[in-house]
Amino acid sequence: MPTTPFVKSERLQKLPPYLFAEIDRKKKAALAAGRDVINLGVGDPDRPTPPSIIKSLQHHVENPAFHQYALDQGAPELRQSIAKFCKARYGLDLDPNTEILPLIGSKEGIAHFPLAVLNPGDISLVPDPCYPVYRSSSMFAGADVYTMPLEPAHGFRPDLDSIPTDVFNRARLMFLNYPNNPTGGTADLPFFEKVVNLAQTHDLVIAQDAAYNEMYFEHPAPSILQIPGAKDVAVEFHSLSKTFNMTGWRVGFAIGGAAQIAALGQVKANCDSGIFTAIQFAGKTALDEYETITPPIRALYKERRDAFLASLRKIGWDAPTPEATFYVWIPCPAGYTSTELCGRLLDEADVVTTPGLGFGRTADGYIRAALTVETPRLVEAVERIGKLKL
Repeated sequence: MPTTPFVKSERLQKLPPYLFAEIDRKKKAALAAGRDVINLGVGDPDRPTPPSIIKSLQHHVENPAFHQYALDQGAPELRQSIAKFCKARYGLDLDPNTEILPLIGSKEGIAHFPLAVLNPGDISLVPDPCYPVYRSSSMFAGADVYTMPLEPAHGFRPDLDSIPTDVFNRARLMFLNYPNNPTGGTADLPFFEKVVNLAQTHDLVIAQDAAYNEMYFEHPAPSILQIPGAKDVAVEFHSLSKTFNMTGWRVGFAIGGAAQIAALGQVKANCDSGIFTAIQFAGKTALDEYETITPPIRALYKERRDAFLASLRKIGWDAPTPEATFYVWIPCPAGYTSTELCGRLLDEADVVTTPGLGFGRTADGYIRAALTVETPRLVEAVERIGKLKL
């Protein structure tokens, strides 16, 4: 007897294909064909997690008490280390019991947060280009997405003055991401002050994705919570993934006002059972050793950035110098869309990059390259591209 074919929900049908999964599929096909692929696509650190963090996990995984469900709020020891880190790094005074929430990676917290804030029919203000989860999580919450273009003329920051009043009247949530993926743009405290004032005026909640705050090169990236009154309107999401080469470990944290943190915690309590406690203690070790572990990681990416940009300029490509993140946002040569250019780089040079279109409609004139391979391979990738005479 024939059965009715499975049909995905409308919310899934509305989503574009998840960009990074498609890139990974094409990369694997090229590798399976035996090609020497240089992968500058998804931003996943190529260096291993530092030994002290691994040893911490090995030690704590032996504790049988950690083999049970974790506390929803996270281990108090981790929350105390997060508070200590935020005090030392940003001068923030955070209550570990009410203003800090460990996450199964910052992506998980970002994906769940709109469910704590938005009602169907609200507007979510989303930058373009952006990490795709901002858009998809807002749509899952039933919100309408309003795009805030990030233009080079504004330093890849949204032109807040151009947002219409009727949009603000329906808006409930604004996503920000500084240092920015994919553009490498940064924000300063005066910009965050303007954002906080805007949020207070229009009853907005700000979700600031600070995953790359520790991947800065010239000037330390600030926290939006350094602005007076920001706790009332903002939640900031931090990640241990890039800071400590821990992408696969899935541990991050949210900080902000107690009411917003409690709302996010309520969503999470209905969706997950916390982070494996041994991993939480390994995360505590990472944060406690930040001053030893992270500066060499940052210096490595700066070295790679400078070598990659110098090589690009030798072949006539002029990309802006990112002040933070480990990405380079490269304008496409005349006559190419981002998908066309990325396709040719993979097909003819065996170099994987990310098309800007996957980050938003306004970004089709750019591709993103991740500095997550050794410097000689970065230089080789550019040499291969140069031979194509684009």
